[in-house]
Amino acid sequence: MAERGDGTDGGGSERDTCAARSRGERESALGTASRARRWLLVEQPGAWGSDALASSGLPTVVADRLRALARSLPARVLLIRRTRRTPPDGPRSVYVGWSGLEGRWLEHLVLPDLAELLTLDLAPLGDGRSVGGTPVRTPLYLVCTNGRHDPCCAEYGRPVASALEQLVGQRVWECSHVGGDRFAGNLVCLPDGHFYGHLDPSSALRVVTAHEQGQVVLDHWRGRSPLPFVVQAAEGYVRAAIGLAGRDDVRFRGSRRDGDRHRVRFGLSTGGEVVAVVGVSERTVPEGLTCAGTGRITPSFELVALER
Repeated sequence: MAERGDGTDGGGSERDTCAARSRGERESALGTASRARRWLLVEQPGAWGSDALASSGLPTVVADRLRALARSLPARVLLIRRTRRTPPDGPRSVYVGWSGLEGRWLEHLVLPDLAELLTLDLAPLGDGRSVGGTPVRTPLYLVCTNGRHDPCCAEYGRPVASALEQLVGQRVWECSHVGGDRFAGNLVCLPDGHFYGHLDPSSALRVVTAHEQGQVVLDHWRGRSPLPFVVQAAEGYVRAAIGLAGRDDVRFRGSRRDGDRHRVRFGLSTGGEVVAVVGVSERTVPEGLTCAGTGRITPSFELVALER
């Protein structure tokens, strides 16, 4: 990253590209939270490449071990670093977490040497069980700043991470790619698994202040990571229609597909149930909405009906 003096992880040279992206139509982020229930976060200071595990200075055996865990548990493996430059040597923080629909937890371990990851028993995480770390009682916040993956992640993410550091201190980390670079700045709230996008410092402060109070800010909300994309979208439609902002006000009960429509059932904190009928189609995301300039085909969701 340019701020770290190495010029390898995004920076001012991409500012014009990011400005062009910001002038494009703002795509709805609803129903786009990357799918994950298990989390493994490993502190690795310094610059990261497009493939962070392969190009971050991690010992090859450690990177291979992390890839294997990502597949076998399975888990979302991310590298994390502080918003300010830190020494490349010394103890490393590791977080292990579970974002279930009911139980959610996060644990912290400090490893004197990353080689300890080779023998650390993480098998319990596969079943959503503790791995013996220190319980983390307050939310942790991850901001994607992986500029080598997409310059927008660094350009939009770094100011967000810096602003949040003033609010929650050491509970915010920069992280490697979380998915959805076109929604930068991107934020993940753990252990709940809530994703937010299209953030700047001001909106990020508003989102995190609300999250600390158990509330969802819907206009930047992408969804919750343990839920399928169509269910994430359905939950957003239900929250908007009924006016429920509490993080646990809407509880997924089940879904059924009927052609290109899904009937998604939720229990409500106000009592009773609601069914959101959601249509699913495909749309092409223009290249101009990402700094990397790569168009793609993504699902598009539409609320057809709400049944109570």
